[in-house]
Amino acid sequence: MLDWSGIFHILATPFRADGSLDVEGLPHLVESVLGTGVSGLTVLGIAGEAHRLTDEERRAVVSAVVKEVRGRVPVVAGVSAPGTHLAVALARMAAEHGAAALMVAPPGGVRNLDAVAEHYRAVAAAVGLPLVVQDEPVTTQVTMPAPFLARLADEIPAVEALKLEEAPTLPKISRLRALPGRRVAIFGGLGGVYFYEELARGADGAMTGFPYPEALRAIRDDFVAGRRDEARARFYRWLPLIRYESQPGAVPGTSLAIRKEVLRLRGWLRTACVRPPAAGLDPATLEELGEVLAAVTGG
Repeated sequence: MLDWSGIFHILATPFRADGSLDVEGLPHLVESVLGTGVSGLTVLGIAGEAHRLTDEERRAVVSAVVKEVRGRVPVVAGVSAPGTHLAVALARMAAEHGAAALMVAPPGGVRNLDAVAEHYRAVAAAVGLPLVVQDEPVTTQVTMPAPFLARLADEIPAVEALKLEEAPTLPKISRLRALPGRRVAIFGGLGGVYFYEELARGADGAMTGFPYPEALRAIRDDFVAGRRDEARARFYRWLPLIRYESQPGAVPGTSLAIRKEVLRLRGWLRTACVRPPAAGLDPATLEELGEVLAAVTGG
């Protein structure tokens, strides 16, 4: 079993100014993220604009990231798809190119939870890799209650982690931790907006693309070491940027454009390009972002 704890950073997908995939920029992005001490990398998530990539681009991203990581941390590949056969095909591709685990959301719009469970069983049976169940009902329109998630963990040994993004996440973490059955890791998402409280409720870490992963790692390090006051203070320091980045709306939209602009300012991406129909940032947002960054980083 993988060490499912700490910060698993969801990698942005770099594009050139013309919107084409910047494969050559992936190694620098990977090294920049690894330099912050994260526990793992996740590729082809919603925030990685996976749904805007061709099959060949998905393959190129997984291959390039796994090659650059060289086994230093686990690489989790998103293989969510609207149909089971497609998810299985994506899972096999990710396994073929060296992914250590798979992140899977339920097929969009499915109301029959037994069918959702069969979807996860099929993906698990197709490849011998651990699964992260992504609970993100805003995008998928599928609500998975805590008892159902616990059922998946009990019935499918490959399920080793849950990524909870059904707001409010905090009561759901408490419900899951109170249920009997096999204990699996729980990760918060949502850009880290409830990260400190999620840790206090029993989360093992965060799986998010927040552009300062070292801040999330330091918050968790303090928390795990019993320095809760320090962890809380550190979280509150970064909360203005977490809040500003986590603007609601279509994904990818303003939130992802803000994230990519921060990554560009950090020198991790060559451009902040997001693929259409998502748009770049207007001048007022860029100005506000600069003010927020100056306030939280002291720069």
